[in-house]
Amino acid sequence: MSTTVVTGEAVVLQLRPASFVVRAAGALIDAIALMLVFLAVVWVLAVTILEELDPAAAQATVLALVVGMLVGVPLAVETLSRGRSLGKLVFGTRVVRDDGGSIRLRHSLVRVLVGIMELWMTFGSVALIASMLNERGKRLADMIAGSQVVVERQRPVPPPLPGVPESMRPWAEVADVGRLPDALVASVTQFLRNSRSVPPAARHQTASRLAAQVAPFVAPGPPAGAPLEDFLLAVVAERRNRDFRLLSRQQERADAAAERLHSLPFS
Repeated sequence: MSTTVVTGEAVVLQLRPASFVVRAAGALIDAIALMLVFLAVVWVLAVTILEELDPAAAQATVLALVVGMLVGVPLAVETLSRGRSLGKLVFGTRVVRDDGGSIRLRHSLVRVLVGIMELWMTFGSVALIASMLNERGKRLADMIAGSQVVVERQRPVPPPLPGVPESMRPWAEVADVGRLPDALVASVTQFLRNSRSVPPAARHQTASRLAAQVAPFVAPGPPAGAPLEDFLLAVVAERRNRDFRLLSRQQERADAAAERLHSLPFS
Protein backbone atom coordinates (compact mmCIF):
# COMPACT_ATOMS: atom_id res chain seq x y z
CA MET A 1 0.00 0.00 0.00
CA SER A 2 1.49 3.32 -1.06
CA THR A 3 1.09 6.67 0.69
CA THR A 4 0.53 9.89 -1.24
CA VAL A 5 2.63 12.79 0.04
CA VAL A 6 2.59 16.38 -1.22
CA THR A 7 5.91 18.11 -0.61
CA GLY A 8 6.39 21.79 0.16
CA GLU A 9 7.10 22.34 -3.53
CA ALA A 10 3.66 20.88 -4.42
CA VAL A 11 5.23 17.70 -5.81
CA VAL A 12 3.15 14.57 -5.35
CA LEU A 13 5.13 11.53 -4.19
CA GLN A 14 4.01 7.93 -3.92
CA LEU A 15 5.77 6.38 -0.91
CA ARG A 16 5.40 2.68 -0.17
CA PRO A 17 6.07 1.97 3.51
CA ALA A 18 8.34 -1.00 4.13
CA SER A 19 6.70 -3.96 5.87
CA PHE A 20 7.65 -4.82 9.43
CA VAL A 21 9.27 -8.07 8.29
CA VAL A 22 11.55 -6.24 5.85
CA ARG A 23 12.46 -3.60 8.43
CA ALA A 24 13.13 -6.25 11.08
CA ALA A 25 15.35 -8.22 8.72
CA GLY A 26 17.28 -5.09 7.81
CA ALA A 27 17.69 -4.16 11.48
CA LEU A 28 18.96 -7.68 12.22
CA ILE A 29 21.63 -7.35 9.53
CA ASP A 30 22.65 -3.96 10.96
CA ALA A 31 22.83 -5.40 14.48
CA ILE A 32 24.96 -8.36 13.38
CA ALA A 33 27.32 -6.09 11.44
CA LEU A 34 27.59 -3.73 14.42
CA MET A 35 28.33 -6.58 16.82
CA LEU A 36 31.03 -7.98 14.52
CA VAL A 37 32.69 -4.58 14.31
CA PHE A 38 32.41 -4.18 18.09
CA LEU A 39 34.00 -7.57 18.76
CA ALA A 40 36.78 -6.87 16.27
CA VAL A 41 37.59 -3.52 17.91
CA VAL A 42 37.48 -5.06 21.40
CA TRP A 43 39.86 -7.80 20.29
CA VAL A 44 42.29 -5.27 18.84
CA LEU A 45 42.18 -3.20 22.02
CA ALA A 46 42.58 -6.28 24.19
CA VAL A 47 45.80 -7.33 22.52
CA THR A 48 47.21 -3.81 22.39
CA ILE A 49 46.40 -1.32 25.14
CA LEU A 50 43.71 -2.68 27.49
CA GLU A 51 46.16 -4.88 29.42
CA GLU A 52 48.37 -1.87 30.08
CA LEU A 53 45.52 0.26 31.49
CA ASP A 54 44.34 0.26 35.08
CA PRO A 55 40.82 -1.18 35.68
CA ALA A 56 39.12 2.23 35.80
CA ALA A 57 40.68 3.37 32.54
CA ALA A 58 39.89 0.04 30.89
CA GLN A 59 36.23 0.28 31.94
CA ALA A 60 36.03 3.87 30.66
CA THR A 61 37.54 2.79 27.36
CA VAL A 62 35.05 -0.05 26.96
CA LEU A 63 32.16 2.26 27.93
CA ALA A 64 33.24 4.82 25.35
CA LEU A 65 33.47 2.05 22.77
CA VAL A 66 29.93 0.86 23.57
CA VAL A 67 28.53 4.39 23.31
CA GLY A 68 30.38 4.91 20.05
CA MET A 69 29.02 1.68 18.59
CA LEU A 70 25.43 2.20 19.71
CA VAL A 71 25.23 5.93 18.97
CA GLY A 72 28.17 7.21 16.95
CA VAL A 73 28.37 4.58 14.23
CA PRO A 74 24.61 4.32 13.43
CA LEU A 75 24.31 8.13 13.57
CA ALA A 76 27.21 8.64 11.16
CA VAL A 77 26.09 5.90 8.76
CA GLU A 78 22.45 6.99 8.58
CA THR A 79 23.26 10.69 8.29
CA LEU A 80 26.02 10.42 5.68
CA SER A 81 24.09 7.88 3.60
CA ARG A 82 20.86 9.92 3.79
CA GLY A 83 18.80 7.24 5.49
CA ARG A 84 20.48 4.07 4.31
CA SER A 85 22.42 1.39 6.16
CA LEU A 86 23.78 -2.03 5.31
CA GLY A 87 20.49 -3.76 6.09
CA LYS A 88 18.47 -1.16 4.20
CA LEU A 89 20.73 -1.46 1.17
CA VAL A 90 20.21 -5.22 1.15
CA PHE A 91 16.41 -4.93 1.17
CA GLY A 92 16.09 -1.76 -0.91
CA THR A 93 14.64 0.48 1.81
CA ARG A 94 15.47 3.94 3.06
CA VAL A 95 14.57 6.29 5.93
CA VAL A 96 12.90 9.51 4.76
CA ARG A 97 11.06 12.36 6.42
CA ASP A 98 7.29 12.23 6.56
CA ASP A 99 7.21 14.70 3.65
CA GLY A 100 9.39 12.39 1.55
CA GLY A 101 12.62 14.39 1.86
CA SER A 102 16.00 13.14 3.05
CA ILE A 103 16.50 12.93 6.80
CA ARG A 104 18.85 15.30 8.62
CA LEU A 105 21.19 14.87 11.56
CA ARG A 106 18.46 15.59 14.08
CA HIS A 107 16.19 12.91 12.63
CA SER A 108 18.98 10.34 12.79
CA LEU A 109 19.91 11.38 16.33
CA VAL A 110 16.35 10.91 17.57
CA ARG A 111 16.07 7.54 15.80
CA VAL A 112 19.36 6.31 17.27
CA LEU A 113 18.70 7.48 20.83
CA VAL A 114 15.14 6.16 20.98
CA GLY A 115 16.29 3.00 19.20
CA ILE A 116 18.61 2.15 22.10
CA MET A 117 15.55 1.78 24.30
CA GLU A 118 13.04 0.24 21.89
CA LEU A 119 15.47 -2.03 20.02
CA TRP A 120 18.43 -2.90 22.23
CA MET A 121 17.07 -2.60 25.78
CA THR A 122 13.71 -4.30 25.03
CA PHE A 123 14.95 -6.69 22.31
CA GLY A 124 12.69 -5.00 19.77
CA SER A 125 9.42 -5.63 21.65
CA VAL A 126 8.55 -1.92 21.91
CA ALA A 127 9.26 -1.41 18.21
CA LEU A 128 7.06 -4.39 17.37
CA ILE A 129 4.10 -3.11 19.40
CA ALA A 130 4.47 0.43 18.05
CA SER A 131 4.61 -0.81 14.45
CA MET A 132 1.49 -2.91 14.93
CA LEU A 133 -0.45 0.06 16.30
CA ASN A 134 0.69 2.60 13.68
CA GLU A 135 -1.12 2.69 10.32
CA ARG A 136 2.17 3.21 8.48
CA GLY A 137 3.97 0.58 10.53
CA LYS A 138 6.27 3.19 12.10
CA ARG A 139 8.21 2.39 15.24
CA LEU A 140 8.37 4.77 18.16
CA ALA A 141 11.57 6.46 16.98
CA ASP A 142 9.99 7.29 13.61
CA MET A 143 6.91 8.74 15.27
CA ILE A 144 9.06 11.08 17.38
CA ALA A 145 11.53 11.97 14.63
CA GLY A 146 8.88 12.48 11.94
CA SER A 147 10.37 9.87 9.65
CA GLN A 148 9.42 6.57 8.04
CA VAL A 149 11.07 3.63 6.29
CA VAL A 150 9.96 3.28 2.68
CA VAL A 151 10.69 0.91 -0.18
CA GLU A 152 13.17 2.61 -2.47
CA ARG A 153 13.91 -0.20 -4.89
CA GLN A 154 11.16 -0.30 -7.51
CA ARG A 155 10.52 -2.76 -10.28
CA PRO A 156 12.07 -1.65 -13.58
CA VAL A 157 9.66 -0.32 -16.17
CA PRO A 158 9.41 -2.82 -19.05
CA PRO A 159 10.39 -1.51 -22.50
CA PRO A 160 7.51 -0.51 -24.79
CA LEU A 161 6.22 -2.94 -27.37
CA PRO A 162 7.26 -2.45 -31.01
CA GLY A 163 5.08 -0.42 -33.33
CA VAL A 164 2.52 -1.68 -35.82
CA PRO A 165 4.09 -4.32 -38.12
CA GLU A 166 4.75 -2.97 -41.61
CA SER A 167 2.43 -5.53 -43.25
CA MET A 168 -0.44 -4.51 -40.93
CA ARG A 169 -0.21 -0.73 -41.28
CA PRO A 170 -2.80 -0.32 -44.08
CA TRP A 171 -5.29 -2.31 -42.04
CA ALA A 172 -4.46 -0.55 -38.75
CA GLU A 173 -4.96 2.92 -40.26
CA VAL A 174 -8.65 2.24 -40.93
CA ALA A 175 -9.46 -0.31 -38.23
CA ASP A 176 -11.68 0.50 -35.24
CA VAL A 177 -9.77 -0.68 -32.14
CA GLY A 178 -11.22 1.67 -29.56
CA ARG A 179 -13.81 -0.76 -28.20
CA LEU A 180 -11.21 -3.20 -26.89
CA PRO A 181 -11.57 -3.69 -23.09
CA ASP A 182 -8.60 -2.58 -21.01
CA ALA A 183 -8.31 -5.97 -19.30
CA LEU A 184 -8.02 -7.72 -22.66
CA VAL A 185 -5.40 -5.20 -23.80
CA ALA A 186 -3.39 -5.97 -20.66
CA SER A 187 -3.59 -9.72 -21.35
CA VAL A 188 -2.46 -9.29 -24.95
CA THR A 189 0.38 -6.98 -23.93
CA GLN A 190 1.61 -9.43 -21.30
CA PHE A 191 1.54 -12.27 -23.82
CA LEU A 192 3.47 -10.29 -26.43
CA ARG A 193 6.14 -9.34 -23.87
CA ASN A 194 6.67 -12.96 -22.80
CA SER A 195 5.91 -14.80 -26.04
CA ARG A 196 9.54 -15.59 -26.85
CA SER A 197 9.95 -17.57 -23.63
CA VAL A 198 6.80 -19.67 -24.28
CA PRO A 199 7.10 -23.08 -26.02
CA PRO A 200 5.91 -22.93 -29.67
CA ALA A 201 2.80 -25.07 -29.17
CA ALA A 202 1.60 -23.13 -26.12
CA ARG A 203 2.55 -19.85 -27.82
CA HIS A 204 0.39 -20.63 -30.87
CA GLN A 205 -2.50 -21.81 -28.69
CA THR A 206 -2.43 -18.66 -26.56
CA ALA A 207 -2.18 -16.41 -29.60
CA SER A 208 -5.18 -18.15 -31.18
CA ARG A 209 -7.23 -17.78 -28.01
CA LEU A 210 -6.40 -14.10 -27.61
CA ALA A 211 -7.01 -13.37 -31.29
CA ALA A 212 -10.47 -14.97 -31.02
CA GLN A 213 -11.22 -12.75 -28.00
CA VAL A 214 -9.95 -9.60 -29.71
CA ALA A 215 -11.64 -10.11 -33.09
CA PRO A 216 -15.22 -9.20 -31.97
CA PHE A 217 -13.99 -5.79 -30.74
CA VAL A 218 -12.23 -4.67 -33.92
CA ALA A 219 -13.61 -3.78 -37.35
CA PRO A 220 -12.89 -4.73 -40.00
CA GLY A 221 -11.49 -8.12 -39.07
CA PRO A 222 -7.84 -8.99 -39.58
CA PRO A 223 -6.59 -9.42 -43.15
CA ALA A 224 -6.74 -12.96 -44.48
CA GLY A 225 -3.59 -14.89 -43.72
CA ALA A 226 -2.23 -12.32 -41.26
CA PRO A 227 -0.01 -13.89 -38.56
CA LEU A 228 -1.84 -14.03 -35.26
CA GLU A 229 0.87 -12.27 -33.28
CA ASP A 230 1.18 -9.53 -35.93
CA PHE A 231 -2.57 -9.00 -35.65
CA LEU A 232 -2.42 -8.77 -31.86
CA LEU A 233 0.57 -6.42 -31.95
CA ALA A 234 -1.10 -4.21 -34.56
CA VAL A 235 -4.21 -3.87 -32.38
CA VAL A 236 -2.45 -2.88 -29.14
CA ALA A 237 0.16 -0.71 -30.91
CA GLU A 238 -2.44 1.22 -32.93
CA ARG A 239 -4.61 1.64 -29.84
CA ARG A 240 -1.58 3.00 -27.98
CA ASN A 241 -0.74 5.38 -30.82
CA ARG A 242 -4.28 6.75 -30.96
CA ASP A 243 -4.43 7.22 -27.19
CA PHE A 244 -1.13 9.11 -27.35
CA ARG A 245 -2.38 11.37 -30.15
CA LEU A 246 -5.60 12.05 -28.24
CA LEU A 247 -3.74 12.95 -25.04
CA SER A 248 -1.34 15.15 -27.02
CA ARG A 249 -4.24 17.09 -28.56
CA GLN A 250 -5.88 17.50 -25.16
CA GLN A 251 -2.62 18.80 -23.69
CA GLU A 252 -2.17 21.23 -26.58
CA ARG A 253 -5.69 22.60 -26.06
CA ALA A 254 -5.08 22.93 -22.32
CA ASP A 255 -1.78 24.75 -22.92
CA ALA A 256 -3.44 27.07 -25.43
CA ALA A 257 -6.27 27.86 -23.01
CA ALA A 258 -3.78 28.56 -20.23
CA GLU A 259 -1.78 30.86 -22.51
CA ARG A 260 -4.92 32.81 -23.47
CA LEU A 261 -5.85 33.09 -19.79
CA HIS A 262 -2.42 34.48 -18.88
CA SER A 263 -2.60 37.02 -21.71
CA LEU A 264 -5.85 38.53 -20.38
CA PRO A 265 -5.42 41.88 -18.57
CA PHE A 266 -6.29 41.75 -14.86
CA SER A 267 -7.26 44.76 -12.89
